[in-house]
This record gives sequence, structure tokens and C-alpha cells, in this order.
Amino acid sequence: MSTAKKEYKRVTVKSLVDMKKRGEKISMLTAYDYSMAKIVDSANVDVILVGDSASNVMAGHETTLPITLDQMIYHATSVIRAVDRALVVVDLPFGSYQSDPKEALRSAIRIMKESGGHAVKLEGGEEIKESVKKILKAGIPVMGHLGLTPQSIYKFGTYTVRAKEEEEAEKLIADAKLLEKLGCFAIVLEKIPAALTKKVSESISIPTIGIGGGKHADGQVLVIHDLLGMTHEFNPRFLRRYMNLYEEMGSAISQYVTDVKSMDFPNDEEQY
Repeated sequence: MSTAKKEYKRVTVKSLVDMKKRGEKISMLTAYDYSMAKIVDSANVDVILVGDSASNVMAGHETTLPITLDQMIYHATSVIRAVDRALVVVDLPFGSYQSDPKEALRSAIRIMKESGGHAVKLEGGEEIKESVKKILKAGIPVMGHLGLTPQSIYKFGTYTVRAKEEEEAEKLIADAKLLEKLGCFAIVLEKIPAALTKKVSESISIPTIGIGGGKHADGQVLVIHDLLGMTHEFNPRFLRRYMNLYEEMGSAISQYVTDVKSMDFPNDEEQY
């Protein structure tokens, strides 16, 4: 299998399928605001996810459940203004698609029209297939999400690894094949055994994006605040921190406070 990298002026859903065919891994990160999205996009990340994880890292909630559709649209609009290259995928928040396919379509249409996002992401398989069908029929690209689905955290009761048992693993494989058949362009696989990720990735033609799913996914995604070390309490095995901004930013801000108090800032060169 080739691993040749192709340059994309603009990444599309078709680009991701082509990447899988060529064996090129897909990079995906979250962003929730203009300034961060500008940096992420300029680094040639393939997909930017405006995740409902904004509920945690931007608003301080314990779970992703409280964030609203209006808030997701606000974050997505900010991100879209910054992006020139990446495909921007927006999470449909909890309660906006699960029970009523018509409501799911209305939610997806609002995101596409009001934010300018390029696609939406939904959690679940068989149980949300009517919502997925409705959204796809309207011409809106859909990314799936299987394994640990944070919007269902109170059902699971824990953030532990999913699909370790055969029955749940078989259901996950069946759900992945169903999402592909319905027309989804990719599927996020969260916190499942690496061997299962490999099996799923090899059994479908659309890309898989792993987070805690091991190296056999067709791509990887992390929350930008975790990657940069802006968060420090969250330490799952799958997280690689590329910086420690929590300490670096804290040190810089402390120095600023010291400089202001001592009248070192501003100095003669920093005033008019």
C-alpha cells in the first residue's frame, strides 16, 4: 500500500477517502475559536473538529451534555472564519438529533447554513440510522462516531474502554458497516481495543479516525487543549502532550504580574 502524500489546497470528504486508498494517514484536531483554528489550519491539519468537547475545555462542564446547538453554531462560525484548507466537521450536540429524525435534519441544516461548516458528526449506530439517513438525504455530509460515545456517558457510567467483550465488538463492527452503507464519509472510533480498530478499518472502505483506538485507524484526532498541555488533570493512556502550555503560560503570566507590580513593565521603550 502506498503512503505517498498528496498536497491539497482544500480538503474535502472525497480527499479523506482518497487518503485511505493511498495509505496516507489523516490528521484531525479540535478547535473552537478563530485564533486557535487559524494556527491549526496553517499547520496543514486535514480535519478540524468543532467538538462538543467545547463543553469541557471552553465552558468547564464535567460532560459534553450541557452545550447547546446555538453554542455549537457560535464556535463553528468562529472556526470557519479562520480556515482556508481543512475540512471543518461540527458535532451535533446532545438532544439535537437522537429521538427525532426531523429535528436531526433541522439541527444539521442550522449548522450548515448559520456556521458554514462542511459536515456534521453524530454519535451512535443502528439507534440513530433514521437521523443519519435524513441528514444525508438533504446532501449534508455525515461523520459517524462509535465506541466510547461521550454523549451517552450516563448510560455507560464510566469513560473506560468500550467493546472489549465479543458481543459489543460485533455490534460495533455491524454499526460501522451500517454507517458506511448509509453514506457516512468517515467514522471516529473512540477508546476501543487496537485489534478491533484494525478489524473495523479493514472491513470498511471509508476512513476511521481513532482517539484511544490505536495505530491501525486511518487517522487520529486529539483535543487541541490536551495536545498542547493546556489541560493538566486529564491523563489517559492515549494522550501524547506535545507541549506543556499550562506551566509555560502560568509562568509567563506570573512574570507579567511581577513586572507590573515592580513597575518594570512598561519600560521607556514600551511607551509613547
